[in-house]
Amino acid sequence: MNRVTAPNEGKPFAGWDWSRPIPAPLAFHRTPVTEAWTDYNDHMTESAFLLVFGDSSDCFFRYIGIDEAYRAAGQSIYTMETRIHNRREAHIGDPLALTLQLIDHDAKRLHIFHAMMNEADGNVLATAEQILVHVDMQAGRSSPFPPDLAERIAAIAAAHAALPVPPTVGVPLGLRKK
Repeated sequence: MNRVTAPNEGKPFAGWDWSRPIPAPLAFHRTPVTEAWTDYNDHMTESAFLLVFGDSSDCFFRYIGIDEAYRAAGQSIYTMETRIHNRREAHIGDPLALTLQLIDHDAKRLHIFHAMMNEADGNVLATAEQILVHVDMQAGRSSPFPPDLAERIAAIAAAHAALPVPPTVGVPLGLRKK
């Protein structure tokens, strides 16, 4: 049985360069829609949207220093919650470009926001809001980010502080009564 692998899996942490500006938002992941991601309606299936958002998160993890060596040392980031807001369809071959904004963080958690665009026409196809937690995998519980990682996260938060909070962030899910 095959397991899911991220496109950048095996690519080690490139190191942090404090002299380089931090993009706001971050934009590391691009991919075309593959046939395997489509469904009986001839467009990208909802599980594929989650997969692509997860791949974008993985690019972010590598950017801050979480790679195979980090996980082999017993620490990782786990997803606590994800909320996807679908806006438009995506079809085979559509070029996807994703951005990631750090909305908030504390000693153990991250609140991030992804936007997925069709790179050809600039339309936003979907957004995802996630709460992530840093985990000591051996203890099986959350743990604070180590100081070097916390420092990088704080630098990203400072670079993203001027970005507007997207309108769907924190909006309750439910049916509106008229």
